[in-house]
Amino acid sequence: MNLSKVKLVVTDMDGTLLNSKHQVSPEFFKLFNKMTDHGVLFVAASGRPHYSITKKLNGIKNDIIIVSENGGLVSKRDETLLSTPIKTDKLSEITALIDSLENAHPVFCGKTKAFITKNSTALSDVLTEYYPSFQIIENIDEINEDIYKVSLYHEENSEKHIYPHVKHLEAHFKVKTSARHWVDISDNLANKGHAIKLLQDSYQISAEETMVFGDYHNDIEMLKQGYFSYAMKNAHEVVKQTARFETKTNDEFGVEHILQKLIIDKEEKIKIP
Repeated sequence: MNLSKVKLVVTDMDGTLLNSKHQVSPEFFKLFNKMTDHGVLFVAASGRPHYSITKKLNGIKNDIIIVSENGGLVSKRDETLLSTPIKTDKLSEITALIDSLENAHPVFCGKTKAFITKNSTALSDVLTEYYPSFQIIENIDEINEDIYKVSLYHEENSEKHIYPHVKHLEAHFKVKTSARHWVDISDNLANKGHAIKLLQDSYQISAEETMVFGDYHNDIEMLKQGYFSYAMKNAHEVVKQTARFETKTNDEFGVEHILQKLIIDKEEKIKIP
């Protein structure tokens, strides 16, 4: 397999680029610099908010494109390329349903911070990893900015205990299990695949020139946007069925393993007269 024609690399964060301790390896940053030298565009695409992604990738945040909130917000430096928040009246509809669920802790995800109710304050340590900036509210009327996603946390298993009760919303919203403990609800167009297609069209990059890495349901649409689509070894089985290829686990540097091959193929192409 020759990866030398790849012009766009897109990777999910949790369970993919980040290891089990939510860390980015130093090796990735070295590979990123080499990719940049070869003119490869890099996109971090995550269910995390923008400010959380930039915290993880602080050293390169001005040199990459960030797809946050599962595709609800796309930014390059201080420029917003795409913004798809949940409509205010629809947010009330979602909240009414959430209030009827047991042990579902909602996080209302805005551009600058997240909002949680008093009932979820016990989860502040968990939330800090994903939403380092949050405000505790009594009700959604206190929210003063656009909400891109409502994330529902379940301490045991979100796919088993939350998803069945919100699945019917898929008729009007994008509903995805994004990790073992999380189910995300957003606007129908707020998905990573839609965001990546926008970038491909904008930069005139084809699917055959696109490499994508992912591990969970919220990565499925974007995996379909790249020929070189890789599921992590630790990925959900549905993701493995969607991706064309598979790499090592996130704790075995699966993304870096493939990026090293990409760099080698790029350098070999230069050597060929």
